Amino acid sequence: MFGTLAHLGFDALLLSAFLAGVRRTTGLTPRLSQVPNKDIRQILRSYLEFGEYVFDFAVVVFGRSDSFERKP
Repeated sequence: MFGTLAHLGFDALLLSAFLAGVRRTTGLTPRLSQVPNKDIRQILRSYLEFGEYVFDFAVVVFGRSDSFERKP
């Protein structure tokens, strides 16, 4: 049970980071204004903001690593 919950949580984290990357590179983002319930909309907004945090953290970690380099 705990393993499944951890797996789903990690999948959700990867999806939110992926959506953050799509937003950064293309400007495309989910249209949250179409979600009728404002509480669900706020939860989704927080979820996407967490993905931005994870994405930023990954960029910092990769930027400090010798295994990655920036190309113009």
